[in-house]
Amino acid sequence: MKSFESLGLSGHLVEAIRQLGFESPTPIQEKAIPVLLKGNVDLVGLAQTGTGKTAAFGLPLLELVDENLRSTQALVIAPTRELSVQITNDLENFSKSFKRLNIVTVYGGASIRDQIVKVKRGAQIIIATPGRLMDLLSRKVVDLTSVKYVVLDEADEMLNMGFKEDIDEILTTTPADKNVWLFSATMPREVREIAKNYMRSPEELTMGERNQGNENIDHQYIVVDERDKYLALKRFVDNTPDIFGVIFCRTKVDTQKIAEHLIKDGYNADALHGDLSQQQRDRVMKSFKNKTLQLLVATDVAARGIDVNNITHVVHMNMPDEMEYYTHRSGRTARAGKKGISLAIISKREMGRIQQVERGLKRKFTRTMVPTGDEVCQNKLLALVHKVKQVEVNEEEIDSFLPEVYHELRDLSKEDIIKRFASIEFNRFLEYYRDARDLNKSEKRTFEFEEEDRYLTGDRVFINVGKMDGLEKGSLLDLICDFGEVTKTAIGKIDLKGAYSFFEIEKNFTGLVMKNFEGVELRGRKVRLELTGPHKEKYSEKKKERFYGTKSATRKKRR
Repeated sequence: MKSFESLGLSGHLVEAIRQLGFESPTPIQEKAIPVLLKGNVDLVGLAQTGTGKTAAFGLPLLELVDENLRSTQALVIAPTRELSVQITNDLENFSKSFKRLNIVTVYGGASIRDQIVKVKRGAQIIIATPGRLMDLLSRKVVDLTSVKYVVLDEADEMLNMGFKEDIDEILTTTPADKNVWLFSATMPREVREIAKNYMRSPEELTMGERNQGNENIDHQYIVVDERDKYLALKRFVDNTPDIFGVIFCRTKVDTQKIAEHLIKDGYNADALHGDLSQQQRDRVMKSFKNKTLQLLVATDVAARGIDVNNITHVVHMNMPDEMEYYTHRSGRTARAGKKGISLAIISKREMGRIQQVERGLKRKFTRTMVPTGDEVCQNKLLALVHKVKQVEVNEEEIDSFLPEVYHELRDLSKEDIIKRFASIEFNRFLEYYRDARDLNKSEKRTFEFEEEDRYLTGDRVFINVGKMDGLEKGSLLDLICDFGEVTKTAIGKIDLKGAYSFFEIEKNFTGLVMKNFEGVELRGRKVRLELTGPHKEKYSEKKKERFYGTKSATRKKRR
């Protein structure tokens, strides 16, 4: 294995790396650093999160930037505030011996005035999120005419988050002869277009096959009824006492609901989604990084750029629609060479998504079973015993309190003390899991209908919104699920048109969604849903009420 010295880095950078505890480069660092130190090169680096990409581009940047010039020479663009701050911290730690180097971070959710002041003082390196950088460019605060190096970190995430137009505008603002270094976990078509339009014969480095997940991740799934997903999550968490994980949901509504249920049930959890203020988001992330929070429940977008070490598990409450989303989700665990588990809690109808992801990753998923109540109780008891055995005893400070303890317990035998001590924790789980039913379901899809309903397989619904309303398939799906109060697994094919669209939905949810959309407006226009297709005439108000209750009851629930 090579050393950092052999990669061509200067002595003071190597010493800074040593002081931070790094002894040898990761594979992406070993390949990228010598190439980037040449200076006049474009590069596409494909590697999963947690593989050391920041140092792979950050160390060469520090070597190539001239700290004696006040002009901005390097621009790093990242999708989220968290990732921007992380990159800044890493570069500042690497460059402690650079006395005149000024690295400035700009991102939304913080005072733009403070950031303007810092930029005007002179910044050789700017690290930015696309939205805030666009704001500063429009105010003519940032001057990119002297930029020699542009780094696009987590490029696929930025494009998934809708920053394509911002990235195009930013790149056209920079000099034509700049070098572009693009780092991404996956290489979808949109990322390939960025490379084609703004890079000149880039060198390409790939760590593993494209779209291939981290080899240290154990991909697992459990199959349960849709209504039992939360119970399965609870049972899995109870059976894994040392879990430190991220739970992914598709919508903000689901994220908040699951977090609230977990907190109510006594778990150390919180939510992270787009409706949180920056202050709330900072508080949640600080708690999670400090491990005072055990479970973080998040949407895909809100979790972009999370870089927290030692995450043991990633749990998917639904399988995402895009392969890249699954790759990014599962990439939160098994970082820096450690192992981790990615667990999908799926219903039978989601088995096809598991098979698709298996083909994309070229990795086999392992089916695991939801533990029984007895198994959970046994594991909780053994975990408690292990904790007692491993606890560090402060002999000096506890000695003065022990005589009273011994006196209080004098009539109990050793066996009685052990039983009573264990029961303090054990009784609660024993009571909860007594006669707990089996949540596991067969992988085979079965459909059971009443005789009169056997024609029901799925409904096709017209909705009077589309591309002209600024919607894409993903945002329309979110709209249907948020207002309709259903999960995305209930929604099938979406046919997006200009002024209207069609979507398929499971029969069991049609009435609920159509009722919940009554009175909903989008940008001042009333949203209208109509049932279409051959089943329209058979879908009666009477059947709606039989399946879903009255309109007033549904509205009361939403309030």
